[in-house]
Amino acid sequence: MAPAPDLTRAWLEEGTALFLKAFESLDDEALAAPGTLPGWTGRHLVAHVAANADALANLARWARTGEETPMYASAAQRDADIEAGSRQPATQLRHWVASSAARLADSLDTLTAEQWTHEVRTAQGRTVPATEIPWLRSREVMVHAVDLGGAVTFADLPSAFDAALLDEITARRSAGAEGPAVALAPTDDERTWAVAGAGHPTTVRGPLAQLTAYLSGRPATGLLADGGAVPTLPRWL
Repeated sequence: MAPAPDLTRAWLEEGTALFLKAFESLDDEALAAPGTLPGWTGRHLVAHVAANADALANLARWARTGEETPMYASAAQRDADIEAGSRQPATQLRHWVASSAARLADSLDTLTAEQWTHEVRTAQGRTVPATEIPWLRSREVMVHAVDLGGAVTFADLPSAFDAALLDEITARRSAGAEGPAVALAPTDDERTWAVAGAGHPTTVRGPLAQLTAYLSGRPATGLLADGGAVPTLPRWL
């Protein structure tokens, strides 16, 4: 279940600002270099985030009109749009990110209380209420702001967002149970998370932000595992 919409709308706005901050901290050479996500440069990542806002605006339109409007025409078209977008100059990429984010925000602002309850379908085929759209977007901009490798790290994300993301990833990893069993014990928070998996659970300790990075499959520092090495996890998404 996604966090409350009032939280996710605030995270959507904050995450967009953080993503733009990360983008502006990188020069053209850094944007063109291979990024942290396999097969993508920073330009590909920026194009993906911009296209994602337009795609989620399609879901907002679906919720508003009742007319089925998929996020993307097809997976192939999504990939082609990202590839084409990655070749745009940095100034055009920045404009696309900012303008698509604004269009999405405007689309969400038009939804009535009833329309927020209407069901839409994500690109992964999940049927969700429109209230989940801001969470889907805040997750994209927050995590990918870090993935850009610029001025934003997981420590810059709101701790409540980190906790909500841990809730979601824990549930998804536990449902598949394809990796090792782990227990996450933040050194700066009283909450704990348990991921179902193979073997006896290994307790991993560290700052909440770094545990979020770890569970999402991103590089993390300052983690300690009881009894040995920090377990290697399979890919999250």
